[in-house]
Amino acid sequence: MIPNTSQSNKKLTILIWVLRLIASGILVQTLYFKFGAHPDSVALFTELGVEPYGRIGLGIAELITAILILVPRTTAFGAILGLFLMIGAISTHLFIIGIEFRGDGGALFSLAVTCFLACLILCVILKNHILTFLKSTYAS
Repeated sequence: MIPNTSQSNKKLTILIWVLRLIASGILVQTLYFKFGAHPDSVALFTELGVEPYGRIGLGIAELITAILILVPRTTAFGAILGLFLMIGAISTHLFIIGIEFRGDGGALFSLAVTCFLACLILCVILKNHILTFLKSTYAS
């Protein structure tokens, strides 16, 4: 039996949009805390020794990443950037501040892992786009 390619493409498109919305939604919702200088955010970046520039700089990087993920043409690049940002967040939780920060029950850590997984799956789905770009950019 031949699979219905239009149905497969439709499901893939829906999956990609769901992953885009999950990753960008997580990134955008944290901006309120970073740009609004929420006491928990200030405390976190103070503990890391990068308050306020690290908090604001990371907020800008996350905003750019969220926009890149949402724009279909730049989703792959946003997903790659999101992977690196979330590797930093997850590493910070594991090695510096702990999985639970200020009694949040590990919510920030869980959001970072969820965003990482959404970006990772996007990268896997869009790997051909990424490889084509790399080949065209770095072809000798």
